[in-house]
Amino acid sequence: MKKRLTVALALGLMIPAVTPAAAAGKDISIDSFKFNSMKAPASIEDMVKTYTSASMDVTYSDGKTRNFPLTYKQLFLSDEKIVTNKGEKIPAGTPIDVNGNPIIDKSVPGQESYYISDAPDSNSLMNVGGNLFMVSHFEYDSLDNAGKSAYGVVPASMTLTHLNQDKRTGELSVKDAKKIDFSSVNGLWIPCNGSTSPWGTHLGSEEYEPNARQFEAEIGTDKDSTNVKGFAKLYFGDESKANPYNYGFIPEVTVKPNGDTSVVKHYSAGRFSHEIMTVMPDNKTAFFGDDGNYTVTFMYVADKEKDLSAGTLYAAKFVQTSAENGGSGNLEWVKLGHASDDEVRAIIDKGTKFSDIFETASEPTEEFTAIKTDSSGGKTEYIKLKPGMEKAAAFLESRRYAALKGATAEFRKMEGITVNAKDKKVYMAISEIGKAMVEDTTHVDPVDDVHLNKINAGGTYELNLTGGLKDKDGNKINSEYAASNMKAMVVGEDLAATDAYGNKANPDKISKPDNLSYSEKMRTLFIGEDGGEHTNNFVWAYNVDTKELSRVLSVPVGAEATGLRVLDNFNGFSYVLSNYQHPGDELENFQGTAVNKEELEKAIEAGIGIDKKGGVGYIAGLPQINGKHKKGGKK
Repeated sequence: MKKRLTVALALGLMIPAVTPAAAAGKDISIDSFKFNSMKAPASIEDMVKTYTSASMDVTYSDGKTRNFPLTYKQLFLSDEKIVTNKGEKIPAGTPIDVNGNPIIDKSVPGQESYYISDAPDSNSLMNVGGNLFMVSHFEYDSLDNAGKSAYGVVPASMTLTHLNQDKRTGELSVKDAKKIDFSSVNGLWIPCNGSTSPWGTHLGSEEYEPNARQFEAEIGTDKDSTNVKGFAKLYFGDESKANPYNYGFIPEVTVKPNGDTSVVKHYSAGRFSHEIMTVMPDNKTAFFGDDGNYTVTFMYVADKEKDLSAGTLYAAKFVQTSAENGGSGNLEWVKLGHASDDEVRAIIDKGTKFSDIFETASEPTEEFTAIKTDSSGGKTEYIKLKPGMEKAAAFLESRRYAALKGATAEFRKMEGITVNAKDKKVYMAISEIGKAMVEDTTHVDPVDDVHLNKINAGGTYELNLTGGLKDKDGNKINSEYAASNMKAMVVGEDLAATDAYGNKANPDKISKPDNLSYSEKMRTLFIGEDGGEHTNNFVWAYNVDTKELSRVLSVPVGAEATGLRVLDNFNGFSYVLSNYQHPGDELENFQGTAVNKEELEKAIEAGIGIDKKGGVGYIAGLPQINGKHKKGGKK
């Protein structure tokens, strides 16, 4: 029997001022929410903009239904000078160095200017002591002024925006903004997705951790394939301060009512390609995205609630049960180790190098284990742990150590993570079911646990959470939210041939799922896309009960839909935060015939610029869900 949800409607921005009419003094309740899907963009005009023409139907307990049109509201672009920094206005997406000074692009002599990120990503919207703040990631800078890749070389940043909220409509606007200082943690490395902790802090990420083995091999040379030396030169002004073990962790940002911020990195959560860390309702268990190829499913259990400074790190062994429709499998947890942030930081500060942790061989050798992980660029390594280095391996080389201990390191593009608290499920985005996730018919991989059917468009999985689990050694896992299995829930569909709009995957199904966010009240999973299988990436609403999938946002051609976060009730209104980054990217590969490629490129360049800036905004128009609403009362 469906449980009715008692709610109040506070109309969002730019929607008709309507409320259900009925006798005064009675409560109304919402029976259901239904998103009405928008069409995919079919003209150049629509392909180059961020917009929605979707709507929502709300059905009440008196049998009446109301329709709520949705709109997209842009808060700011990454090149807008909204940030006050040392008394000067600088662009929102400009990074700062260890001294708090804007980092300058000197790639073209005589044309020095600020670096400006075109890649806004994660958002956390917070009410701190009655003040509304938003933390936003600026993941990287695609190109410098000379047109060369700046990815990973230019230090990344986060911006704290102080927001105004219209008390009548809920519309958000920028009051002022500042850069968040990361000097206490040696700067910020490629912050991808992120989450808001249950206790109201921002949990960021550091994706694609630099390969410490490769970095060590290049010491004393001019090579910088890991970009750590270039990063250090721009951030510290000193290449000698480069250390790959400073990066690849979870930064936590605490915001005070006056806008002051403090930052810590949680070294005890392990070092790998952190896409996101999402904490469960127990305030201590967390799951992660590990982006890349040959990656691992990790779980962390903190010692104390609302305190991520110490805990136990686990990695999963995937035991496949089906290959159909994205596949399924059971999860067995391998304990990697226990540590505090301070313990791991002390190991780093001792100057620990990769060669202090592992011995290596160049070919199969007795007592050496063959592993293949994203840490080594997907190449087979032969490694042996040095005596007494278990803790260093577990928390500085988490993925390599997980593979060494028998966890499955075959996942591909493991992206967003969100939680359905009521049903005790975690949702996980796998952007592409391919490469190491399909059967190794060549028999060259050291391990082959995963044999799924290839789906380039990827899928979203559900993980069931439970208590009473034990790890592979038979020891109890101190969590009621450990994952016991995973199964594909929503998968994409590859096309046999590219369609007229350049799509390689069915445009009416998800493709390359990345950002995820779940609404407990609407029982709806929001899915944001990142990939080239859809010419325009979309944000979708998937009702976990009715299984209906609805397209609710389209971002510019070549852009990724990022920063996805649904808030059922934020200071009296509902929002779906959604950004876009790197518009126009990879348009040179466009193969559609429905529109002219050259005209499409000109339109995106004229409208926003190719790989020059990104946008931060939100979907408005949602009904608010925050308690009872008396029929016949005042609006």
